[in-house]
Amino acid sequence: MTGDGRGRVKCLVWDLDHTVWDGVLLEDGEVRLRPGVLETLRALDERGILLSVASRNDHEVAMRRLTELGIAEYFLAPQITWGPKSVSVEAVAKSLNIGIDALAFIDDQPFELEEVAFAHPQVLCVHADTVAELPGRPEFTPRFRTEDAARRREMYRSSEARVRAEESFEGAGEEFLSTLGMVFTIDRAQVSDLQRAEELTVRTNQLNSTGATYSYEELEALSASEDHLLLMAGLEDRFGSYGRIGLALVETAGPEWRLKLLLMSCRVMNRGVGTVLLHHVMRLARENGARLTAAFVPTDRNRVMYVTYRFAGFEETGRTGDALVLTAPDAEVPQPPPYLDLRIGG
Repeated sequence: MTGDGRGRVKCLVWDLDHTVWDGVLLEDGEVRLRPGVLETLRALDERGILLSVASRNDHEVAMRRLTELGIAEYFLAPQITWGPKSVSVEAVAKSLNIGIDALAFIDDQPFELEEVAFAHPQVLCVHADTVAELPGRPEFTPRFRTEDAARRREMYRSSEARVRAEESFEGAGEEFLSTLGMVFTIDRAQVSDLQRAEELTVRTNQLNSTGATYSYEELEALSASEDHLLLMAGLEDRFGSYGRIGLALVETAGPEWRLKLLLMSCRVMNRGVGTVLLHHVMRLARENGARLTAAFVPTDRNRVMYVTYRFAGFEETGRTGDALVLTAPDAEVPQPPPYLDLRIGG
């Protein structure tokens, strides 16, 4: 299993004055990009690393200059206020729904770096003088560059459009979901999926049932094993594709199937698809006459997954090391919700 910190940064949060551009914007409205900034923005964006802003500035003026410089589109959930940078960094994490320990922060001022580091010791803080070196650092270098990674900013932009549509929708939550035209696919992982599968295990913390990570080589062996079932899930709707956002690993040898890993991307937390994937595994076990158990390792981040299991009727029946053993109910497995078009592949 992987765990060396390689590619751990999911989002780099930028200061603006003397970091993105030379000088102070409110003193010079024609500030220019610092050397190496554009190249670093492009390199990280292509790797699927999100980019945001934490800057003490006038929001309207700063966004206008970023637009004039042709780089505003790179930055998601920019926090341009007069408050502490630590508060802005935390707001970015919440807005993008990623763990703050997956963030890095770049600034030219030692005070600002220390203020963020003190408030959030999990955040990787780097000085603006090293901007050109960032693409070469292991924390900013995922092992693979997947199709989903290359489209990650686009998918977050689609997510923002969904949020705006949901906020303006008058009606119940399920009624809104029925307007999205969601198509959820589940099929066996193919070789072409395995890079993304590894990326999912490395990147996903909140919706990972065991906190385990798997390397490409481990996943390749499991996908070819007659005693294992490796499932990948994808989701799309009228706003676009979410990409490959779910993974289930089931050990199928013997009369008892063991769900060793269930995870879903945090971007689909409120779509109910984690339960649909779990129900699919339950249905497969039943069709094959097998009893289904699941491993769950509690962490400080993944309680939502425990709730998912319990709502599906799983009961605690034992413990193996750090893992709780949860056993599926004998009751009939519910059908997918009416707002979801479920498509099962080979």
